Amino acid sequence: MTKVLVLYYSTYGHIETMAQAVAEGARSAGADVDIRRVPELVLEDVARAGHFKLDQAAPIADPAELPNYDAIIVGAPTRFGRMPSQMAQFWDRTGGLWATGALVGKVGAAFTSTASQHGGQETTLFSILTNLLHHGLIISGLPYSFSEQARVDEVTGGSPYGATTIANGDGSRQPSQTELDGAKYLGGHVAKIAAKLA
Repeated sequence: MTKVLVLYYSTYGHIETMAQAVAEGARSAGADVDIRRVPELVLEDVARAGHFKLDQAAPIADPAELPNYDAIIVGAPTRFGRMPSQMAQFWDRTGGLWATGALVGKVGAAFTSTASQHGGQETTLFSILTNLLHHGLIISGLPYSFSEQARVDEVTGGSPYGATTIANGDGSRQPSQTELDGAKYLGGHVAKIAAKLA
């Protein structure tokens, strides 16, 4: 059975919700899926004052576990058009895996969240994908066969480079059904590619 890791960092819960949808899509394609998160680096009192979502159930990821998977789907919110330091710090710990080529040939993909439609979704996706490319992963985006990402009758995330959602500046907007469907599609699409390669 194809093994898929959904690896995420979520500040306010939007990416956590998207991660669940990505995992659901991968499972629907027959994959064995684990969801893991990277550790929070912000001091707890600062995180609580900032209303971070600290009750996330997913276990903390260990870089040493990455070679156990056929596909790795990475999600993180934007920080000024790039991945946040929490996710970057996790990938900074993977030098040994890079040196041995442990992740070469696995399938990789990304998803993200921004406050606004033009808040850096695509550059954030590329900042995630850049790490995966350096490790030799085969990259999948969210193809236009998920046609809902092209709709213009509602404000929606979605990009050919990965699944996305829009959170609003105060975090009040939750992922829409279209965005969750895009995340599910991405998970299923990646799982099917990984199964073919395996």
